Amino acid sequence: MRYLLTEADIITGDKAGRGAIAIDGEKIAGVWYDTDDSKAADQARAEFPDAEVMDLEGLSVIPGVIDIHVHFREPGMTHKGDIESESKAALCGGVTSYVDMPNTNPPTVSRDRLEEKLSLADGRSWSNYGFHIGATNSNLEELKQMPPEGRKAAGIKVFMGSSTGNMLVDDKPVLEQIFGMTDWPVLIHSEDEQIIRDNLAKAVAEYGEDIPFRIHPQIRSAVACMKSTQRALEMAMKLGTRLHILHVTTRMEVNMIEVAKRYNPSITAETSANYLTFCDEDYDSLGAMVKCNPAVKSSVDRDALREAFRNGIIDTIGSDHAPHLKEEKERPYTTCPSGMPSIRQSLQAVLKVASEAGIPLTRVVNAMSERPAEIVGIKDRGFIKKGCFADLVVLDPEADYEVKEPGYRCGWSPYTGRTLKGKISYVFLNGKIAVKDGEIIQDSPSGKRLEYR
Repeated sequence: MRYLLTEADIITGDKAGRGAIAIDGEKIAGVWYDTDDSKAADQARAEFPDAEVMDLEGLSVIPGVIDIHVHFREPGMTHKGDIESESKAALCGGVTSYVDMPNTNPPTVSRDRLEEKLSLADGRSWSNYGFHIGATNSNLEELKQMPPEGRKAAGIKVFMGSSTGNMLVDDKPVLEQIFGMTDWPVLIHSEDEQIIRDNLAKAVAEYGEDIPFRIHPQIRSAVACMKSTQRALEMAMKLGTRLHILHVTTRMEVNMIEVAKRYNPSITAETSANYLTFCDEDYDSLGAMVKCNPAVKSSVDRDALREAFRNGIIDTIGSDHAPHLKEEKERPYTTCPSGMPSIRQSLQAVLKVASEAGIPLTRVVNAMSERPAEIVGIKDRGFIKKGCFADLVVLDPEADYEVKEPGYRCGWSPYTGRTLKGKISYVFLNGKIAVKDGEIIQDSPSGKRLEYR
């Protein structure tokens, strides 16, 4: 099938301008921009006279979102969500490719487990899919035996603070050897475990098991994040690690990362739409619904993250999509799981933040599509360029969008009732229209395995 998308505002990480895009089969076959002398639509029609023309006047086209930080709960926790249900929500929200984290049950910490997980997604994932492999204190040799050439994992995930799945890596010699694997992207959950344990013990002593959720950022504190991130940055600067620091939450981490990048330009950082949207003032109204690890911090930290997003210190925006059932989130603090479902709303939440903070749409595209592809080396996706897969989102980025139905198996979202930005008209996946007006129109999943450079 051939399509011509004409009269659209094409937004990439470098520029935004009126133009046209040709799709031939699965790939982008041409991109044109209006000039003083010629119309992009005329050039496109001349080269592809037999293509179906879609006049997108008043709409924008961006690359499909690539989310390299999701928890789809399969295998082992599929009552919360699974690859099929969560990838469907992702695609409806404009996420055309994702990379799932390894803290499932059993965890993805070997080549065999990775192959099993890839097989689970084959024929069932609505979006294109990939997986990280997890590090533990005892699987270093397994990781070393995985060649970076032709790799089947996107990156190595290291939990320097414990979270869902209990995959804490706290053996210093092991950490240093993992950080020395410079052919691989190393993605870290960065919190200091001992500080968290001490803070939790103090909170339990004061409140018992029913700790107020507003205390969460005091337990999983800014100091816990900063200490762990400082240690990681020091190792990365020493060893030349391709370090990607996930879900950065504090102003001080932003400052440290900015300095560290001068010494090792391979250091990159991520935050999520959740940390750009919420702050500690939201615990009183949302309580457990915004309990996640690391914790949502202060409004000062949120403002610093927004500025770091604007200026590129924060390289990527992931969703950290992590569903739990509503009844699980209604438990007391010490037994209430951390995490929130957000992938269907992440693009629109970021567009809302960009509108409020005056962040250009080119930065949104760079952080949510282009840089994720670059950091983990995804082939031929994330860009609006000739020869790339036609994974595209057609939307009105300025239109208000009220979240009414969350669209997840778990049945809730912290964004329900909020007005975000961005009305999605179409999502193209591998050259085909997969979503129209925010709803799936394909009969069956058609996501492909991601390939890596």
